[in-house]
Amino acid sequence: MFKRLLIAFIGVGILIGTIVYIKLDQFSAMEKASANMLMPPTVVTAQTVKAVQWEELIPAVGSVSALQGVTVSAEEGGRITQILFESNDYVESGQALIQLDTASEKSQLASAIAAEELAKTELTRQKKLRKNNMTSVEAIDRAAAQLKDSVAQVGVIEALIDKKTVRAPFSGRLGFRQVDLGQILSVGDPIVILQSLDPMYVNFSVPQQKLSLLQKDMHVRIKSDAHPESTFDGKIAHIDLEVDPVTRNVQVQALADNADEKLRVGMFVNVELVLPEKRTVLAVPATAVLYASFGNSVFVIDKQNNQDTGESELILRQQFVTLGSARGDFIDVTDGLNANETIVTSGVFKLASGTKVVIDNTLAPKISLDPKPSDS
Repeated sequence: MFKRLLIAFIGVGILIGTIVYIKLDQFSAMEKASANMLMPPTVVTAQTVKAVQWEELIPAVGSVSALQGVTVSAEEGGRITQILFESNDYVESGQALIQLDTASEKSQLASAIAAEELAKTELTRQKKLRKNNMTSVEAIDRAAAQLKDSVAQVGVIEALIDKKTVRAPFSGRLGFRQVDLGQILSVGDPIVILQSLDPMYVNFSVPQQKLSLLQKDMHVRIKSDAHPESTFDGKIAHIDLEVDPVTRNVQVQALADNADEKLRVGMFVNVELVLPEKRTVLAVPATAVLYASFGNSVFVIDKQNNQDTGESELILRQQFVTLGSARGDFIDVTDGLNANETIVTSGVFKLASGTKVVIDNTLAPKISLDPKPSDS
């Protein structure tokens, strides 16, 4: 019985040893294969860093207001007999907009003109009588005064008739008509909004720390999300004398060209004040930066010779950098990077220092200082 058990144990041991030997041989072959296997280089997009000139800008947000704007209203009351404009018409200064009923005033004017003619005749008669000493100087004075009063009455009625024609006080664009034909207007009733739309005022505020940099006629660029494809040029027209004691900002008013009337009153806009001096920066694509809590970095591509083959290779080196201001798709590197170094521009989150790479910019993302996404 013991002999049989011994034979069985020996057989099991031989079987287990055979299996272990086979597995160890497989592991050894796999280790040799992995040692001889070369990982293919990673494909990256890259760009050479260059020093460029950036404009010095002061950003701000503002709102648009009209150079001249008023709600046209009736100076005298009356019934509307004619409406001489349509909503959104462009009108010239002095152009008639509304005609009120003047039938009563015209009758009064005829009576006043008749009284003026009578006063003229009376004055002439008194002067003839005076030549013959048949009247007094006082009579002539009374006749002259009566004539002046009659002329004044005619002028008053003519002015009243003229006020019954409502005219545009300046050239500009009309808003929606707020009256109807036959409507009875009272003094001050609104008729239509009139605004001068070219040029336009753009009002914004700037921190008091920037006040020393501001000057009249400084170039200003205005952008609106209502017209993302357009940039409106302007100049500083007025700088307020006071600084707001709460916000410590100073109010600035720029005059912007608006020939196509895209800017409208009350519109929110982004403003850039362009300072006369430019600064030199090392601008890199924002996608080239690997952001991390322990420090931001970029991957520099160095050219090295392979010790085994002697061939030239591109190897990544992680370089920590200090970042400055961002503009468009670029960001300024103030420290840690030199001009003419080549860096990876996309996909940096999956890279590591020492990785071999090859450069292929076929699918490199488009970058711009003034990006305009087509779908935003």
